[in-house]
Amino acid sequence: MIITKHDVLWNYGATFLKIASSIIILPLILKMMPPETVGIWTVFTTITTFANLLDFGFNPSFARNVTYVFSGVKELNVNGFEKIDSCGTVEVNYGLLKGVISAMKWIYLRMALVLLVILSTVGTYYMYTILQHYKGDTREVYIAWALLCIINTYNLFTLYYDSLLQGKGLVKRSKQIIIIGYVVYLAIAMLFILLGFGLIAIVTAQISSTIIIRILSHRAFFTAEMKENLAHSVPRDKKQILDIIYPNALKVGLTSLGGFVIQKSSMIIGALYLSLENIASYGISMQFIAVISSLASIYLATFIPKIVHLRVMEDIRAIRRIYLQGELVLILSYVIGGGMFLLIGPFLLHLIGSRTQLMPLGLLALALLLSFVETNLSNAGNILLTKNDVPFFVSSLVSGVFIIVGLFISLRYMQAGLIAILVVPLAVNLFYQGWKWPVEVMKDLKVDMLGLFKK
Repeated sequence: MIITKHDVLWNYGATFLKIASSIIILPLILKMMPPETVGIWTVFTTITTFANLLDFGFNPSFARNVTYVFSGVKELNVNGFEKIDSCGTVEVNYGLLKGVISAMKWIYLRMALVLLVILSTVGTYYMYTILQHYKGDTREVYIAWALLCIINTYNLFTLYYDSLLQGKGLVKRSKQIIIIGYVVYLAIAMLFILLGFGLIAIVTAQISSTIIIRILSHRAFFTAEMKENLAHSVPRDKKQILDIIYPNALKVGLTSLGGFVIQKSSMIIGALYLSLENIASYGISMQFIAVISSLASIYLATFIPKIVHLRVMEDIRAIRRIYLQGELVLILSYVIGGGMFLLIGPFLLHLIGSRTQLMPLGLLALALLLSFVETNLSNAGNILLTKNDVPFFVSSLVSGVFIIVGLFISLRYMQAGLIAILVVPLAVNLFYQGWKWPVEVMKDLKVDMLGLFKK
């Protein structure tokens, strides 16, 4: 599997365009929408993240197993993986691949239907609850909400394309497709916002972008050669494949649930106890910080398929080198990017005449620390997952429970305000997960105090 720094550069390019589109769209949103509507948009963004959570760990599990197939394995395992002779010729078992694709389609169709039911019932009731004191046009919000339900359902149903491209190592191609999608999103969103369509403009742009990305992804993976090889192959039984993938997917799903709770429950619970203006301030601040987090994790994320391949080849030395380089990028991104954000972030919002402001400087610094801990933890988790084992799923779920309880108590009974939605998840993370799994990665890759200088 060949993944080079060109793939990393395309990944940075896609992320840069995402940032650029946010920089262009955000002033329009902040200038043309009142803070209450910005708060609703922030809730929409969080719910979209929740929709992706219903993948429940199958996407990274499928991607990892697709990589195993393209690395030459003949059988998939519940735990661990089949070792391959690094000097031999890689032969892809297309029957196994065809079975994996069939299993993916089967599971994602059912997930999408579950998501549609949840969004149209529980989600609609949640929107009804937070709109009770909304002063804007509720009809616009409900139309945008209906469109959001549709696009999130479609996105989940076709999520297996991400696993296929990632698993095959088509990182550069997938990022090129994402860039096209962002360009489409940017053009449509800008036009419709300027025409005064508000939330509907943003959701319509998301729909157009997602459909184009899926069409191009299909063409990128299912080439004429791929179609021919699959057509002449007998697929493995999808039930057998699901039985193999399901245990770790469930663990990753529980971990994702814990991660979602750690990262997003502040928004969901906070919206019930804080004003929409405060939620808008928190949401905008965290979106800027999410840009830093994305830049910090790009390097390692790009090489995950290669790390999975290196696991099969038992090349720990190469994995260690990639991981340490990724950690260096992580630290530099937060030091440089975080410092610049604290210095010029409030000034930039004032310059564009934003009607929504960032959180106070002290809370911004606290939010950056929280984001750093979470991103470092995520990087460590991704490395451990390449072993086809999920040792951290219980601790992640337990942490999520503690965060929910902590947020509920601090917001409902202590009226702690914005500081609670930062301090509670940070304290829970630092108690165990924030240090435990990065240390485990260092042990696994045999990194000592001089690890940064190993070749």
